[in-house]
Amino acid sequence: MNKPASLSAHAHSAKVIVCRDATAASRTVANMIVAAVNAKPSIVLGLATGGTPTATYANIVEDFRAGKVQFKDVTSFNLDEYIGLSGTHPQSFRYFMQSELFDHIDIDPNNTFVPEGGASDPASHAIQYEAQIAAAGGIDLQLLGIGHNGHIAFNEPGSLPSTRTRVVELTPSTIEKNARFFASVDEVPKTAITMGIGTILEAKQILLLATGKGKAEAVRRSLQEAASEEVPASWLEQHPDVTFVLDEDAASELSL
Repeated sequence: MNKPASLSAHAHSAKVIVCRDATAASRTVANMIVAAVNAKPSIVLGLATGGTPTATYANIVEDFRAGKVQFKDVTSFNLDEYIGLSGTHPQSFRYFMQSELFDHIDIDPNNTFVPEGGASDPASHAIQYEAQIAAAGGIDLQLLGIGHNGHIAFNEPGSLPSTRTRVVELTPSTIEKNARFFASVDEVPKTAITMGIGTILEAKQILLLATGKGKAEAVRRSLQEAASEEVPASWLEQHPDVTFVLDEDAASELSL
């Protein structure tokens, strides 16, 4: 079903798992997360939002309901949040996490951290969020998606591997892509709080899930071009334990 692939270009350390379709890729990632939680019940998870991980979260909820995993001792930190949206706004990432995952499992609400879009001072909140991650002992397993322009979290092109949790401006292409979740493009927030690439790279293990033809170019550039700020996900090649889980469409431009 899933075939591990090896990459020759750029001596990349990433492991690549190619699954037949998005359903299989989502289930593969869910299995890896559930196994990690069962191996370390007090694990610190880094979580992502967007269209890509929704099926993974549905699989995790299914496994929880089937008694295969518990989350009562888990701590989670989300990658990012729009500035200006409260956690009750239907397009906020806090709302997404509650409706897709947290409300359906036994995780302690006090141990679920998402940057506060309504913070009165977003810049100092970002610094505080970084400190909270450190105080929890760092992230054990970080789940990522990838943007069409190669962004990870809201680290847009131009982001350096030294960046920490901070306030960022979203690029026009990201705003346009995210407009599908809003009534109009004008309603999409223009700024966000995001974990930095340096923050992400400090996670002990990283899983990047990408599905669909639309992600194929970003995946190829991340894995088979030299690391550069033009493709923020390419910095992941500096990490010793990163796995790209792809469907055949997302892997279609790779020379494996």
